Amino acid sequence: MKVAFIGLGVMGYPMAGHMAKAGHQVMVYNRTQAKAQAWCDEYGGGNIATIADTPKKAAQGAEAIFICVGNDDDVRAICYGDDGVFAGITPDDNNAKQIVVDHTTASADLAEELGQYARANGFGFLDAPVSGGEAGAQNGVLTVMVGGEMQDLQQVTPAMQCYSKNITLMGKHGAGQLTKMVNQIFITGIVQSLAEGLNFAMNEGLDCEKLIATLKMGAAQSWQLDNRAETMVQDKFDFGFGLDWMIKDLNYALARGQKNGSKLEVAEIVRGYYQELSAQNCGRMDTSALIKRLRS
Repeated sequence: MKVAFIGLGVMGYPMAGHMAKAGHQVMVYNRTQAKAQAWCDEYGGGNIATIADTPKKAAQGAEAIFICVGNDDDVRAICYGDDGVFAGITPDDNNAKQIVVDHTTASADLAEELGQYARANGFGFLDAPVSGGEAGAQNGVLTVMVGGEMQDLQQVTPAMQCYSKNITLMGKHGAGQLTKMVNQIFITGIVQSLAEGLNFAMNEGLDCEKLIATLKMGAAQSWQLDNRAETMVQDKFDFGFGLDWMIKDLNYALARGQKNGSKLEVAEIVRGYYQELSAQNCGRMDTSALIKRLRS
């Protein structure tokens, strides 16, 4: 496929790379052009890896346009305007339908807005946030939760499979973002419980290595226990998904919870803990840094 990828951050850089490695023609755009040049140098240049100087130029002629940026405002800045993605979308001679895929973790309201805009202007849109973190992106095993139309998803699946182990259509526009909100609500509670439990164990002088290995085999097993417990004990938090991003994600979930009448009491409390850590210049640390509050 001929695709565009906009946003070469911690997640987008390897995701776009997997598509280039698979032989898709990938044109990239990044606000910092040096990052785009580094990506292009790494993935071969030529017809496979090229650079656009605006989102509009990246979108022109692309069968699919993938976006992976920071938040709602970033997505709007990329999509709208004279140099935005939407300005570069035009049907070709065969009236081929171009598809915009937003991998940003953003609000469901934005997904619904962009979905309506796409329908009104003759192209496809999918809200498609991902889970799996930096390691999942690097290893090409992300889980993708999608909102939109099945025919649009089927059209872009060959490219998305390059960096995914699971792609699921969750429902109409916005359903992907709502699913990601649930994912973040789950993670928030699990990581806080891990922090409290490990702090308890350390205060009691338990052998944490043996403790973690044992609990991985029981009912307390989780991805967070498997992948973050040991590093929490070791005071290591240098991973890709900084806690400032979790604050952003929880803001979207809590706002939506107010809208639909959901009580998200634990998520709200833990967001406050993350905000405390962010104020202590820990915002780039992994979300598992919650244990630092308890060990200090």
